Amino acid sequence: MTTRVGSDDTASGVRPATSGAGTPVSWTHSASLPEILTRAGCSLLVSTYQAGQLVAIGTDAARINLSFRHFDRAMGVAVDPADGPSASGRTGPGLTVGSKNQVWSLRSFPDIAGQLPGARYDACYLPRTSIFTGPVQGHEVVWGRDPNGVPELWMVNTAFSCLVGLAAPDRAEHNFVPRWRPPFITSMAAEDRCHLNGLALRDERPAFVSLMAATDEPAGWRRLPKASGMVLDVASGQPVTTGIVMPHSPRWHDGQLYVLNSGVGHLQRVDVDSGRRDVVAALPGYTRGLAIHDGLAFVGLSRIRETAIFGDVPLAEYHDQLKCGLGVIDLASGATVATFEFTDAIEEIFDVQVLPDVRCPALSGPDTGEIWIA
Repeated sequence: MTTRVGSDDTASGVRPATSGAGTPVSWTHSASLPEILTRAGCSLLVSTYQAGQLVAIGTDAARINLSFRHFDRAMGVAVDPADGPSASGRTGPGLTVGSKNQVWSLRSFPDIAGQLPGARYDACYLPRTSIFTGPVQGHEVVWGRDPNGVPELWMVNTAFSCLVGLAAPDRAEHNFVPRWRPPFITSMAAEDRCHLNGLALRDERPAFVSLMAATDEPAGWRRLPKASGMVLDVASGQPVTTGIVMPHSPRWHDGQLYVLNSGVGHLQRVDVDSGRRDVVAALPGYTRGLAIHDGLAFVGLSRIRETAIFGDVPLAEYHDQLKCGLGVIDLASGATVATFEFTDAIEEIFDVQVLPDVRCPALSGPDTGEIWIA
């Protein structure tokens, strides 16, 4: 990879998104981003479902380094718990990546990382197993714990309007196991009735979900006003806050609930008692994908497509000004302290996750010639 430094305010680079003659991807970022990641002691994972890529964003010699690997319709991403099924004393925690019809498990191989050319990698993630879910429109995947403290994987099954569990591949008798659905969903059917899309844990148990509209009709959310979105409390099934324009990525952090008001481009903080939402930051894109770490919110930004789904959201008025990338927000002040932008080839981001204590990760996916044999 060749990285060229731009002005004092930004740096940029370009490389293929896959091995061989893949589509070139260009990016730019604020000069502050390498220092921000270094100070926070982390790197980032970004899924780009429209481009079918999982992207690792890290730092090497005070420069941003990107690693791309293909997953068909890459969606939810989760960093596995340290004592999860993909971890061992030799390899450390792995990753879980949702894709079109499968959920992939990747393991970390630090020894291989040191052998890779191109950058000084300190982690390398290789696929080891996958669970076949079928075309369930899986959105977020999240690691929680059962009442006995054992790690368990949850997935937002958007097609069936429910939260589901996924068993280990060698014990899976079903594609998924339904565990919870909104009280207004009367039956299990692959009809994407309310467009359930996000899950927040509290004390490592499912606590809040985001959805587009409280409807029990097949694809009913598509026919309702865009501001019909809401966050539900899982325990009661009741709304916590309503009137959100296409919400995504609810997160519980440090005793507070956050959500992305995607169609307005806002990161918002929710008062769970009153339902009031306060704007933490306004960003130049369709906000989707949120990770919070070390007092910082890493927010995914997408350009919006010219379709009936997005045509009348408030952001559509600023269609030509929207960015695809990341905004890094100081939660205390609401200030944008760093930015990252894909300037071509990639238009939409779904998920953003933090890799703590990893400086420069490398990825290997199922459809690339760069898979390493361990």
